[in-house]
Amino acid sequence: MIVKPTVNELLKHAENRYALVIETSKRARQITKGSEKLTDIDDKSAVTIAANEIAEGKVAIVDGSVDNIEETESNEELQETREMQEEQENKEAEEIEEKEGEE
Repeated sequence: MIVKPTVNELLKHAENRYALVIETSKRARQITKGSEKLTDIDDKSAVTIAANEIAEGKVAIVDGSVDNIEETESNEELQETREMQEEQENKEAEEIEEKEGEE
């Protein structure tokens, strides 16, 4: 259970609770899969790390997507980042479907 940052603190960075939960979980999955963490918080929980990144403003929830503010410099780069995230999600979905088909 996350105590800090509070949900109210995190909601300052999201349109609503639903978007906050979805995007925090997406970022936590990215961290679990090896993405570099952007906070100095030392915690075993990827969800706690993701929440701290959002609270610290190092990751932003923009149009329903998590974007790394430090790496995103322009709208073009933002679009490329989103496209890469979509491609990765599609690839992961295909891999899951293939594994399910094999079983």
